[in-house]
Amino acid sequence: MWLFLVLLSVPLIEIALFIQVGDLIGLWPTLAIVIATAALGTAMLRRQGAIAMNDLRRSFHELRDPAEPLAHGAMILFSGALLLTPGFFTDTVGFALLFAPVRSAAYRWLSRRIVMQTVTFGTSPGPRPHDRNNPDIIEGEYEPLNPAGNQPDGQSGWTRH
Repeated sequence: MWLFLVLLSVPLIEIALFIQVGDLIGLWPTLAIVIATAALGTAMLRRQGAIAMNDLRRSFHELRDPAEPLAHGAMILFSGALLLTPGFFTDTVGFALLFAPVRSAAYRWLSRRIVMQTVTFGTSPGPRPHDRNNPDIIEGEYEPLNPAGNQPDGQSGWTRH
């Protein structure tokens, strides 16, 4: 229901703002502002997108959780769509999302409301046998005392008689 309200209210807000601004400054200046904000937003979007991509690469390189850089990239992409949409309200929200402090606040707000789940494939995240810096791992060789199937009753095969 809330999505329907957003999809209904945003165009209504834009129409009302176009009427108000157009009445105040005229048709051509209003259209010039819309075109100028789209051009300025595109330039800012390119710059912020490059910064977000570098942050994402850095998080992968440093083996950190990439959730926040990915969220910032998604918000920048969303802000680009808002800036290319003609209107004053969408431009205001789009420009706001181009600023890192606004994105960080939005990320904190969203991260409290979204449950993250992780799925891993392959080896377990615990210590690996080849990890020589783990003090819990003792390397060694072993040889069974009795071949398989020839163990005496009640004995494990690892003990001597």
